[in-house]
Amino acid sequence: MLEVKNLSKEFFVERGFFKSSSMTVKAVNNVSFSIKKNQVVGLVGESGSGKSTLGKTIMKLLNPTEGKIIFNNIDITNYNNQKMKIIRKQLQMIFQDPLASLNPRKTIFDTLSEPINVHSLVNKNLLNEYINNIIQEVGLNVESLSKYPHEFSGGQRQRIGIARALVFKPQFIIADEPVSALDVSIQAQILNLLEKIRDEYDLTMIFISHDLSVIEYFSDIVIVLYLGKIMEISLKRNFFKKPLHPYSKALLSAIPKVKSKNMKKIVLEGDIPSPINPPSGCVFRTRCKFAIKKCSEVTPELKQIDSDTKVACIREDVW
Repeated sequence: MLEVKNLSKEFFVERGFFKSSSMTVKAVNNVSFSIKKNQVVGLVGESGSGKSTLGKTIMKLLNPTEGKIIFNNIDITNYNNQKMKIIRKQLQMIFQDPLASLNPRKTIFDTLSEPINVHSLVNKNLLNEYINNIIQEVGLNVESLSKYPHEFSGGQRQRIGIARALVFKPQFIIADEPVSALDVSIQAQILNLLEKIRDEYDLTMIFISHDLSVIEYFSDIVIVLYLGKIMEISLKRNFFKKPLHPYSKALLSAIPKVKSKNMKKIVLEGDIPSPINPPSGCVFRTRCKFAIKKCSEVTPELKQIDSDTKVACIREDVW
C-alpha cells in the first residue's frame, strides 16, 4: 500500500536577515521501506531521530528533498496541493498534540464538518447524522459537538483528533505519538480505541512512538530510526525476542516495561550528534561500543538478514 524509496528531508539553517546558509539539517536521510495492506508499522527512536518529520513528509505536509513516495501504486512525490486533495481522502494523520491541531475558535461540529464540506463527502441533509455517528464511534456523546477544544480533557481532544481522521473513512493513517501526552490510564483507552477502529475500518497504519511497550502492544512490524536513518526493520516478535542492531538492543534495555530475556542494561554514552553535521559512515558509531575504524569509513546498507529482518550494521559478529 505504501512504498518509500530513498526518502530524504533536509531543512536549511537560517542565519538571520539577508544571510544565506548552505548548511542543512538532515532530518530524514535516505529512508526506504514498504508497508502492506492491514499492517501496523511501529516507528521508534529517540527524540530527534526524525520520526515525526518522516511521517509529515509521507503525508506531504513537508515536501521531500529527495526520494519517492508511492501510495497505492501512485507516485505522489511531486503532487501539488490540488492533487493531494484527492489522496487525503485515503491518507490521514493523527497528531501528537490534539490541542494544537484543533482550531480553538471552532466548535467540534464545525471542525468535523469542514473537511466533509470541502470534499463534498456527504449530502447536507445527512451531515448531522454522519457527524453524530463519527463522534459516538470514538466514545464521545453528541452534546460535545457544540463545545470548543479547551472544554475537553487531553484524552477527549485526542478522540476528537481521531474522529477528524475517520471522517474520510481512510485506508491509511499515520499516528504521530498519539498517546505520549496522556496519562497511562487514558493511554490504554486511546490504544483500545485505535485497535477497534483499525479492525472496523480495515486500516493500515504507521504508529510513531518512543514507548516500546506501546509499540509491542500495537504494531506488527518495528522500524528503528536513528538520526534520520533506519537501523533495523523487523517483525515485532523477532524484535522483542532478539534485536540485532546495537542501537535496538540499547533501546530495549533502557525500557523497564519491556521484558527481554538475557538482556543486560546498555547505557549509551553521549548525546545524539547534530543532524547538521552527522558522523561519517555509520551515524550510530559515536555511541556504539562495537564501533571499529571501518564504521567511520563505510555507510552500512540495510541488509536483508532473513525474510523478516533487515539491519544496517557492518559488524555481523555482534548480532
